Amino acid sequence: MGNADSVVAQKRLARFRPDERPVIEGIFDRLRGTGSSVSSAKTGRVLSLEMLKMTMGKMASESMIKRVFQGMHSIDPGVPLSPGDGIIHEQLVIFLADILRGTAEERAPLVLAMAEGAKATATTTEQIRDFMEDLVSAAVQTLAHRGHLRAWQPDRMGDEPQGVKLLAEQLTSELKSSDQNMCDIPCLEDWLFRIPAVAMFLELLIGEGLGVGLPSRPPPTLLPLCRYAPWSDLRCLLNIPLLMFLSPQLPAGHSAPWRLLFSTNIHGESFTRLVGNCKSKGQTVMLVKDTKGHIFGGFVSQSWEAKPQFQGDSRCFLFSVFPYMRVFTCTGYNDHYMYLNQGQQTLPNGLGMGGQHGYFGLWLDCDFGHGHSRARPLCTTYGSPQLSGDEDFKVDTVEVWGVGQPPEEQEQDEKKKSILDADPEVQAMLELTGKTLHSQGLREPEEDEG
Repeated sequence: MGNADSVVAQKRLARFRPDERPVIEGIFDRLRGTGSSVSSAKTGRVLSLEMLKMTMGKMASESMIKRVFQGMHSIDPGVPLSPGDGIIHEQLVIFLADILRGTAEERAPLVLAMAEGAKATATTTEQIRDFMEDLVSAAVQTLAHRGHLRAWQPDRMGDEPQGVKLLAEQLTSELKSSDQNMCDIPCLEDWLFRIPAVAMFLELLIGEGLGVGLPSRPPPTLLPLCRYAPWSDLRCLLNIPLLMFLSPQLPAGHSAPWRLLFSTNIHGESFTRLVGNCKSKGQTVMLVKDTKGHIFGGFVSQSWEAKPQFQGDSRCFLFSVFPYMRVFTCTGYNDHYMYLNQGQQTLPNGLGMGGQHGYFGLWLDCDFGHGHSRARPLCTTYGSPQLSGDEDFKVDTVEVWGVGQPPEEQEQDEKKKSILDADPEVQAMLELTGKTLHSQGLREPEEDEG
């Protein structure tokens, strides 16, 4: 960019590494379909809405692309603008810098413009929710189009459009708006600072949607890896937006792979089978759908084990999926995080989380098909309300996913590591043996080998 160009744009461009700056500067001409590098301020060339649609059409709805265009158009680049409503080079550079490298203070005006319009000074929570529906939907579309679903199969999963609406509502509920449900710039700054998911969705959409390939900043990972699921037989309760919401709440976040342990539509309605499949399997996420259509569940931080006392720790939580998406973490009132018992005469037999005997936040009876969620008014352990449609509910579907490395694999890895750490000669011998087997074609090459 020459000396006559925007000082604001030059400062924004300095946020990128020297080898990345030509990439950022070249995006304007690429979107316009030309290889010319002449500055738009000198030629009057602009980027039109139709050009954006051609580039982003497979990753976002028309309404979301219009919002992105509004955000770009709202920027004051510090140089004269071309006549009409096109985007000049400097506006695009500033927009990319603020979305991909900006602060909450810099992103807030862009979010306001995308939600309400270029000249707005405030907007309503309803407008922000509509914006978030478009953004969440675009993030899901982008993951699918770019092949970042990480082995999840949306066609065998739950209601995705419903999940989009529920996640948008959940994120919008975090706004600290005025009594009139109005949001100004400070309100949006606070929201963006506290809720990183909004910036991550924007970064994914803009980075992938406009083809901004930056070596120092790969696309954000929004989903955990699905390590195992029998998709041909499964119709699971999870959907992609729900995974985008739940996995960051877990201790290991997106880095822990998920594997299916139990589903009623595969393993049947058997409490014994449920317990057998889930015991000693490490951290798990359970989802329950009742016959009234409510979907809810819980995360447990330790393996399920049958014993007469409560288990777990403060990392456990309950959550609601439908009719609203929320997470309920521990209150510190008691340590009744998780409970499992079977075949006892004096204690309740079943699986529960939170509350107390007879008044669990979530309870599945050993007589499979029945459960309860008794809050009155809130679960003492997690502060959750009644999660089911009726206090005493009938089960429609139960699904349990193991999260992270299975305990038996973790134990094997730890044993291997302890042997290698204790004896460097053994480590050298194993490496030599591995190379010999590889050279003889008796072992598959490692992933990072050419």
